Amino acid sequence: MSNKFWYLTKQSLRKKIKSKWFIGVNIMLALVIIALININSIIAFFGGDFNEKTRILVVDKTDISFDVFKQSIKEVTKEDDDENLVVKASDKTEKQLKKDLKDNEVAIVFDNDEENFVTAKVISKEKIDSSTYQYISQGLNSTKTSVALVKTNTDPILLAKISSPMTTERIVLNDKKSVDENMEMVMGSLFPTLILPFFMLIIFLVQMIGGEICEEKTTKSMEIIISNVSPKVHLLSKVIASNLFIIIQGLLLVLYSVIGILISTKGHLSIDPNVDSLLTATVESGFLDKIITLLPAILIMMLLSFLAYSLIAGILAAMTTNMEDFNQIQTPIMLVLLAGYYLAIMAGMFDGSVLIRILSYVPFISCLVSPSLYIIGQISMIDVIISIIVLIITILVMVKYGLRVYKVGILNYSNEKIWSRFAKALKSKDV
Repeated sequence: MSNKFWYLTKQSLRKKIKSKWFIGVNIMLALVIIALININSIIAFFGGDFNEKTRILVVDKTDISFDVFKQSIKEVTKEDDDENLVVKASDKTEKQLKKDLKDNEVAIVFDNDEENFVTAKVISKEKIDSSTYQYISQGLNSTKTSVALVKTNTDPILLAKISSPMTTERIVLNDKKSVDENMEMVMGSLFPTLILPFFMLIIFLVQMIGGEICEEKTTKSMEIIISNVSPKVHLLSKVIASNLFIIIQGLLLVLYSVIGILISTKGHLSIDPNVDSLLTATVESGFLDKIITLLPAILIMMLLSFLAYSLIAGILAAMTTNMEDFNQIQTPIMLVLLAGYYLAIMAGMFDGSVLIRILSYVPFISCLVSPSLYIIGQISMIDVIISIIVLIITILVMVKYGLRVYKVGILNYSNEKIWSRFAKALKSKDV
């Protein structure tokens, strides 16, 4: 029996890996992942530029505003944005600037004003990006203040103190309930990206094992297989083969990502400033420390979830007689998985909620919800362990009662509604 089990497992795995679908999908995935990681280079190759500098051309009729404005821009922008905003003096007239202005240029004309000390015109060929205009606006306001102080003969030392940025010290008394900006940014951008491959792999797993069993039933080859091996051996071989395939697919996704990163960095360890800021926020928020602490539990939950989803997909697929039936059984599984994905992303909105904590124990979605809640500090490691135990119990229950359904349903070609067949199979005492 053991030889038959491993033979079926190898055959099923070999069939998946050598299929044209597997090769085609992985070629497409490799190209898409590598392209997404290198999207900046691709856009630049076709004439675009994500990091195109905005040149601010200044015509200063006051003779004192340019230097003040240039310094103000440095103070109001962050380091990354400061590299993309270049402030230059211009000797052109306002009329010439309007005629020669390019898409990535903004012209500012400072002029004297007896009542308001200084005025400014902001001229651009197209609408200015909102963040860029915000920096320009802040720089103009700061420039007006400094110019006013100069024109009123304010002491230079006092002027420097007035113009310097305010020194602030932030003290959070109730740190436990406060929203940490770094963690919020990481959970809103990095975390959904990390769990997306896991979400996709489960979808592949459900479609693959269910589709394969449904195909064997519709082609009547199932009768030959079951005449040689027991339904238990058949189901377990499908489950093991499908899980091994998904693990291989997951490793391939990691490989494609590494290749994309190496191409993006040209083999060097240089990091894009935007990525560097995200990594800094990841470290400062404590996200990285929590992920490392939770990593063994995450891996266990991932493997158990793959097993749980493959079991439920295989058991339900045994009741199908055609592809329409198979599509019916996929729908509730996908809805549950989708609910878990969105709950994991929006976990921060349910701060202190008892309901979301209970949902972290629910099988099939706990693999997504529990890590999210642990990272943002709403549950402890004990809760994560409880989720794992509940998932193990669920798998054992599915094995016990699911095999009963599988044995009854695998050779059932009745035209009765699929859920009616499932209910009758579950009540059957034939094990």
